[in-house]
Amino acid sequence: ISLRDEIGSGASFAEVARRESTCASASSGGDLGSFGPGKMVAEFDAALFPDFDEPPPPGSLVGPVQTQFGYHLILVVDRE
Repeated sequence: ISLRDEIGSGASFAEVARRESTCASASSGGDLGSFGPGKMVAEFDAALFPDFDEPPPPGSLVGPVQTQFGYHLILVVDRE
């Protein structure tokens, strides 16, 4: 089962992130905090702040998104 499917089937995003992530945010359950356009890598901007489509709403699981750091699943928690 893919990580995306596991989360989509009800597994906690935070628990999966703690178990699978190799990035520093693993210890906080993958929480990157709040950020706006231009604050993360360009691939995150393209996925979360698209130029022509509606941005993913809160509750959306986005990805996998490939960056120079690997593959990422992003859970949109809030939008301001």
